[in-house]
Amino acid sequence: MAVIRSATLAASRDRTRVGPRTAVARLAARWAGATARSLHGGSGTVIGGRVLMALAPQAPSRLSHHRVVTLVSGTNGKTTTTALTVAALGAPAGSNRDGANTAAGIAGALASCDLPRMVLEVDEGWLPWAVEVTQPRSVVLTNLTRDQLSRHHEVSGIASAWRRALAGVPVVVANADDPAVVWAALAARHQVWVSAGERWTADSLVCPACGGACRRTADSWACQACPLRRPEPDWCLDGDAVVGRLGRVRLHLALPGDFNRGNAALALAVAQVTDAVAPEAGAVRLAEVPSVSGRYERARVGEHDVRLMLAKNPAGWLELLDLLAGGDHPVVLLFNAEGVDGRDPSWLYDVSFASLRGRDVRVQGRRATDLLVRLRYDGVAAQAVPGRLAAALATLPVGPVDVIGNYTAFRSALAELHGG
Repeated sequence: MAVIRSATLAASRDRTRVGPRTAVARLAARWAGATARSLHGGSGTVIGGRVLMALAPQAPSRLSHHRVVTLVSGTNGKTTTTALTVAALGAPAGSNRDGANTAAGIAGALASCDLPRMVLEVDEGWLPWAVEVTQPRSVVLTNLTRDQLSRHHEVSGIASAWRRALAGVPVVVANADDPAVVWAALAARHQVWVSAGERWTADSLVCPACGGACRRTADSWACQACPLRRPEPDWCLDGDAVVGRLGRVRLHLALPGDFNRGNAALALAVAQVTDAVAPEAGAVRLAEVPSVSGRYERARVGEHDVRLMLAKNPAGWLELLDLLAGGDHPVVLLFNAEGVDGRDPSWLYDVSFASLRGRDVRVQGRRATDLLVRLRYDGVAAQAVPGRLAAALATLPVGPVDVIGNYTAFRSALAELHGG
């Protein structure tokens, strides 16, 4: 009842600002979201968003008009970068950090929050829609690579759609190390370039502007047939520090890996550019983020110290396997091919798992056999264990265990660690 009373008051205030139809739709969306949470758990964001758009299709646009909106998109790192951006701001900001990043999730986040500042994660395929609807002050772009092959276009197709959508956007904070991101971001009115890194380069061999060959050196890239080349970064990483035009800021992240330092650099850059947040103050707040929506979450399970991680495409697996390199404790790999994972698992053969040779490896998931075969080609001895994560852990010696899963497998393991 408290939720309904609060939503009713908000609807009354909204009538003069967004119109009566949107105000009523927002009230219904909040009620639907609250009901979904009470019956099924979760955030209820998607259900609320579907109700909102069914009752008032223009509501997401109207609910964005009087707000400062930042959109965060890319194939990898957008959830983490969104969370880090919210943390860096140091002031209340609405977000959809539950991962609901398509139209319904974005609409639900707009409906459920009254804050004037919004930082919204956006699926790369939905970015053109989100830009048109929310008219953002800024857009953050992490990378573009192959993902969910059964759903997305080729990387070049997404880059072209981004470029058209970003024309006229006030400022884009973009990863200077990704050619597709750079080409798309150049359409905006202003660019802030961040050297956030791109270890996976197999999807950026062809120039997105002309189709020529993109050639790389140790710290740069350039097309051999047209003027497109890596811009000079405004922000870059130097070990554990971010170096920008305002000086050098040391990072003390709880989140592991170079890739998360790149996400942090993007977050500090957009917070400084759009909200005048001092990088030093933002960096202090970033150190207080221990995990993001279960990513890198640690849990004690019986006699095992479990660290849970998400890898959903070749770029993500490459980063996490590199993170594990040099260790010797057991690893559990979880692999599904449900709708949101992408139903085509053939990309597994683009990833080298050779760094896991000699490790104690267990495999689970609906497509565990596919992954088991792939591991054997790389000389990795692994054992498939049916059932839940606890069953795999029971076969391993006591101590630390790293668990890596793609999206639906990761979510199932996270629910299990939380007692679900």
